[in-house]
Amino acid sequence: MLLVACLWPGWQAVLADSAPRTVVIGSDIAEIMAAIGALEGVVGRDDTSQYPAAVAALPSVGYLRHLAAEGTLSLAPERVIAASAAGPREVLAQLEVAGVEVVRIEQGASLAALPDKIRAVARAVERERAGAALAANIEADLARLEERRNATQTVAPRAMFLLSHSGMTPMAAGRDTAGQAVIEAAGGHNAFERFGGYKAVGAEALVARSPEVVIATRGGLEGVGGPARLWQLPGLALTPAGREHALIVCDDQALLGFGPRTPTALMALHHALHGAPKGSDDVGEACGRVAYDP
Repeated sequence: MLLVACLWPGWQAVLADSAPRTVVIGSDIAEIMAAIGALEGVVGRDDTSQYPAAVAALPSVGYLRHLAAEGTLSLAPERVIAASAAGPREVLAQLEVAGVEVVRIEQGASLAALPDKIRAVARAVERERAGAALAANIEADLARLEERRNATQTVAPRAMFLLSHSGMTPMAAGRDTAGQAVIEAAGGHNAFERFGGYKAVGAEALVARSPEVVIATRGGLEGVGGPARLWQLPGLALTPAGREHALIVCDDQALLGFGPRTPTALMALHHALHGAPKGSDDVGEACGRVAYDP
């Protein structure tokens, strides 16, 4: 070691500057780290972290809410950076006992908390300057979204946010859900705000609440079997949305991940609900109307 030190006096500084082996848990955390150029040393991810491609190519340690210590430790991490939803907490505690540094980012699935979440991740990976710049851009995007929503002249359409995965009964988003949050942020009105959480709704409830538009993610639309199967759901054909085949489809993680892409996705959803303001070119392609011709 002495010989190495003599031949390469800077070896200690280089070792100190090298990024620790890191596993990221949570799509929002992974996207933030990518956006601030902090993927160096990242060796693993959870199942929800699918963007960008550099993250998706990494080995997964499982679903963020159902982690196992063994799977994570198999990647020999020195550090885990975990979203607020990551768990179980007992598993994170086991990782700490095993000598892994666990950084919990407590800001969760909230638009208001997004800038602070970015700053928290940036502090954890010592990219404060890049984090501050990204947070400032996000704050500007959120302010622009609010201005656009406040300036909207059309009545807020009654929307149904559809949650579906392969093999499950499709459900509508009620109050206190991410589905309701994105509907309201984009200037819509949740047709199913009377109940909490996600629930399957029958034909009678669909007709009674009369949604004017259905909002689904790409994965959710695939889960229900595509547009043709969607419009065959009992009662949906008797709603304004069903009669007009009014469907908006959005990128799953861009809209619901509450990460750096979410404000732009919400502008795209606002555009799909109300039409783009004159001269606007910042809505992106994360959400859009889907035509259906049976």
